[in-house]
Amino acid sequence: MRPSGRKLDELRSVSIEVGVTKHAEGSCLIRMGDTHVLCTASLEEKAPPFLKNTGLGWVTAEYGMLPRATNSRTKREAASGKQSGRTQEIQRLIGRSLRAGVDRSALGERQIVVDCDVIQADGGTRCASITGGWVALRLAVNRLLKAGLIVSDPIIDHVAAVSCGIYAGQPVLDLDYAEDSSAGTDGNFVLTGRGRLIEVQMSAEGATFSRSEMGELLDLADVGLKALVAAQKAALAG
Repeated sequence: MRPSGRKLDELRSVSIEVGVTKHAEGSCLIRMGDTHVLCTASLEEKAPPFLKNTGLGWVTAEYGMLPRATNSRTKREAASGKQSGRTQEIQRLIGRSLRAGVDRSALGERQIVVDCDVIQADGGTRCASITGGWVALRLAVNRLLKAGLIVSDPIIDHVAAVSCGIYAGQPVLDLDYAEDSSAGTDGNFVLTGRGRLIEVQMSAEGATFSRSEMGELLDLADVGLKALVAAQKAALAG
């Protein structure tokens, strides 16, 4: 039995509210259970210097967690003058994931920065950031298309992410903190809307896992992906 009472292949409740900030070209608030992340996409009409005169655009991401996103206050990273290794690793993952769903030549020499700020954390913050970050990116690109600044849509496909793991000896979908903190195996799966893999992060947290168990987790990730893409579509249509 899962602590939440969910079925093994059941996501937490998912909601995506778009247009939640006034100034960003794209924004949304994604809620996956008790994990809530504010995602904003900001357009910069200039690509990074390393892309000058290449005709290619860039999508990057920044990630942060508010001090009381967890059950005890964490010190702001700005106060220490540097980001933690965990923060850097997560924001690089978000950037890589979102770029995989973009035709950078169609974007042109401009940059879109996706900021993911965790308001409340209960496991799966990087996955929620990727899923919500894609919606914010989609909205920003829609602005470019509407303004006639680009002639073809650079978004290739949906991008979403979900965690899967082995908890109490059973493969489960979308771990919350209670499960994540005691799972024998933990994994994050980033996929396109067509089910193609972008990145898989898996590790044995307390027990090794077999190839067949990895396959079971991939199957669960496919189930989660379909539901998350449906949530993305519903938010954008709404």
